[in-house]
Amino acid sequence: MRPPKKTIHIISSWVQRQPPKVKAFLAVVAGMLALVLLRAIVHDHDNLFVAAEAVHSIGISVLIYKLIKEKTCAGLSLKTQELTAMFLAVRLYCSFVMEYDIHTLLDLATLATTLWVIFMIRFKLKSSYMEDKDNFAMYYVVAPCAVLALLIHPSTSHYIINRIFWAFCVYLEAVSVLPQLRVMQNTKIVEPFTAHYVFALGVARFLSCAHWVLQVLDSRGQLLTALGYGLWPSMVLISEVVQTFILADFCYYYVKSVFGGQLVMRLPSGVV
Repeated sequence: MRPPKKTIHIISSWVQRQPPKVKAFLAVVAGMLALVLLRAIVHDHDNLFVAAEAVHSIGISVLIYKLIKEKTCAGLSLKTQELTAMFLAVRLYCSFVMEYDIHTLLDLATLATTLWVIFMIRFKLKSSYMEDKDNFAMYYVVAPCAVLALLIHPSTSHYIINRIFWAFCVYLEAVSVLPQLRVMQNTKIVEPFTAHYVFALGVARFLSCAHWVLQVLDSRGQLLTALGYGLWPSMVLISEVVQTFILADFCYYYVKSVFGGQLVMRLPSGVV
């Protein structure tokens, strides 16, 4: 058991010593290798989207367990939960008026649990909420997403307001985790349940990104045409990639901590 752990520590230490450009290159290479592996072992790539939803559900379950059993919301960002509820509510509306399917029901369940988490943080567990650490201004993400949605949105036959709403929820989802990362950046120490929850978000978003990328590759670009014309198809893919890479650094340190046997994550300066 010891040699594998030592090997992992050697590799992680080597990666940590590399300059930012090398780290970025290694992250891209690792992502491409993961996509190649997923393409080889997962024949129906729609299963990746289902897997993403399942992992996200596991993350929410961990969060619910923390709030109920630990009776504390320390380390959690209320603003991330509110942004999540915002894009889910908009996406749920769009699903009802544009494409009602099974994902509508999944979004409804996720929105219900997210609203419950918000209620717990705001009222039941307010005394443990780190309001001073949760200092990311929400308008820094909401306003740019709204402007971008006005400028770049789907070119389908639906009403333009619905198309703008759909674009808004895509953009907002990509950056909704930023306040949570700011809380972890401010505290530098991340307790286990919060770390598990954020890591689950990272895995879920990577699987969702892989789903879209592999679908585009399999359709030889026809999926982009189906999404519309102009910049919108590219922005969908960019949003998926952005929300994956936002959490990539944290996921690296999470895996390193797990293999190192550390129950509490300590983030070095500059992370997230």
